[in-house]
Amino acid sequence: MKRTILSSTLLLVSFSLLAQTTKVKNLNRFDQRNFHFGIAIGTNSAGFALHRKPFNHSIDSLNNVVVNNQAGFNIGIVSSIKIYPYLSLRFIPTLVLAQRNIDFNFQNKNNEDYTTSRAIESTYFDFPLLLKYRSKRLNNFAAYFIAGGKFSIDLASNEKVNNLDIPESIIKLKKNTTSAEVGIGTDFFLPYFKFAIELKMSYTLQNTLIKDNTELSDPLEKILPKLFFINISFEG
Repeated sequence: MKRTILSSTLLLVSFSLLAQTTKVKNLNRFDQRNFHFGIAIGTNSAGFALHRKPFNHSIDSLNNVVVNNQAGFNIGIVSSIKIYPYLSLRFIPTLVLAQRNIDFNFQNKNNEDYTTSRAIESTYFDFPLLLKYRSKRLNNFAAYFIAGGKFSIDLASNEKVNNLDIPESIIKLKKNTTSAEVGIGTDFFLPYFKFAIELKMSYTLQNTLIKDNTELSDPLEKILPKLFFINISFEG
C-alpha cells in the first residue's frame, strides 16, 4: 500500500511539472459550462480496520487476526455541476469489485497454532456525493481536492446466510453502508476532453460486522471496510 501511494504521488508530481511547460490553453470554454459528464475507471486496494474484544487467556483461543489487502477494479459515470468558479458538486455512481483475505490464527487445547483463512468478496454499487475544489488553471493543468460521503450497496453481501446451514462458517457483513471519502487529483485539459488522475480514500463510518455466535465473529468487536482508489477520468 505504501509503495502504491508513493508511486501514485510521484506520478502526479511528474504530470504537474510537465503541465507547467504547456503554453496554449485547451478547452477555453470548459469552465463556462455548468454541467459536465464523463466516465471514471480505476483500480482499488480493499482492506478492513478490525477491532477485536479484549483478549482473555482463559477463554479466548484467537491469537491474531491479519487482513491481507487485495486489488480490485471499479468503473463509474461522472456527473458534475458547477456551484462557484472553482467549486463543483459531483455525483459518480460506481461499480466496485473488491476483495479482502483474513487470516485467523488460533491456538487449540494442546497449545498448537493453526490458521483459518477467509476470502471476503464484495461487489459494491456506490453512490458518492462529493465536493470538488479546484485550483486556478496553470496553462492546461489544475490541481484539486475532493471530500464527501457515499452510500453503498454490497450486491455480493452474505448478510442473510445462515452459518448453521453451511459446512464452513463465514464472516457476515451488512449489505448497506455509509462512508466518508477524501482525495486529491490533477486535471489536464486536452484539445477535446479533460483528463484527470485521482487518489481517493474511502472509510466506512459504522460497524458492518454481523455477530452470529461463531468462532470467527465472537472475538471481534468491529469491522470497518476501507478502500484506496487510483482513478482516471475523462470529461467533456
